[in-house]
Amino acid sequence: MDPAKLLVIDDDQSLNNQLTTLLRNRSFDVQQQFDGEQGLLCAVQKKFDLILLDAMLPDRDGFSVLHHVRNNSNTPVIMLMNDGTEAERIKGLSIGADDCLPKPFNPEELMLRIDAILRRTGVIQSPVKSQLEIHTNGLKLNKRTQSTYYSDREITLTPTQFKLLWMLVSNPNEILSKAFLYKTILEREFILYDRSLDMHMSRVRKKLEQAGMPKDRLKTIHGTGYCFS
Repeated sequence: MDPAKLLVIDDDQSLNNQLTTLLRNRSFDVQQQFDGEQGLLCAVQKKFDLILLDAMLPDRDGFSVLHHVRNNSNTPVIMLMNDGTEAERIKGLSIGADDCLPKPFNPEELMLRIDAILRRTGVIQSPVKSQLEIHTNGLKLNKRTQSTYYSDREITLTPTQFKLLWMLVSNPNEILSKAFLYKTILEREFILYDRSLDMHMSRVRKKLEQAGMPKDRLKTIHGTGYCFS
């Protein structure tokens, strides 16, 4: 079966790129657009199985894009809401959105919502099971128990530290930007000179190294973000 075709329309280049990477890591065929006009043009000229649409876009906002998409097709649309207010969600749903998700969002929740819509439309036949454990070269993470081990040695992490490590380990060899991690892990916008994420990462790295994990597996990509290998 061919991979599901998704279109991501979001003017936040960092979020768009990271979201596209996460989707491609899960074997989706993904195209990107960064403004409303080009996004609408792409959405009506090509066939997609699902569209992820930001509500706030330059040139033409997401609600206008959705209105025109609905005049041309029944392609499922998940709107990504900047505010996520009740009024905003009702507006999106009334125009024809299949689902609405406020920013910042949990990437796993987004994947489950995508999966539910694609199953409903018959694009995929069975649900993608939520990953609860990761084992990689001596490192073990269990999402249900929020536990972390390296070479059978338990590592105590705070909930935020665990979320951060899980995100990096579940996307191996991918550079995850600070802007993306601020939105998905710390649930706020990245602000220059804010060192919160760096502090969390420093503590995670120290705990992993104390347990015996090589330093080079958790890399800082200066000026960009972090990468686990």
